[in-house]
Order: sequence, then structure tokens, then C-alpha cells
Amino acid sequence: MREDAGAAAGGGLVAESRLSDPDRAFRLLIEARRGLSPEAAAALDARLVLLLANHIGDEAVLREAIAAARAAMIP
Repeated sequence: MREDAGAAAGGGLVAESRLSDPDRAFRLLIEARRGLSPEAAAALDARLVLLLANHIGDEAVLREAIAAARAAMIP
């Protein structure tokens, strides 16, 4: 079974890009924050995270994503 197929069936976090244009997706995220104060940008980020976490709908996958994001921040 492919890793992304397993994740779609609740099998775990897919870390590889599934976006057809990752650079465009990144620009969308950056543009969404343009003109916002740091506090408003942080609030937007938090709302977006909560919306996407709800979309995922799997606490185990959410835990994996949190762990992966935190691990990437450790030098």
C-alpha cells in the first residue's frame, strides 16, 4: 500500500507534498497574512490550523503533524 493511500484511509501523516504547485500554495499563505499586524497574522494562522485540523479529523494524524512540526524547529 502506498503511504498516501494509507493516510487517506486513516493510516498516518503524509509528509510528502501532495500539492500540484507547492510554491503557489506557499504564496497563498503568505498573501493571506499581507497587511495584517503580527497579532492578527498569528490569529489567522491559528484559525487556519484549527480549520485544517478539523478537516483532517484524525487525532493520531494531528499528533504526528504536531510532532513533525516541533521536531523541525529544534536545531
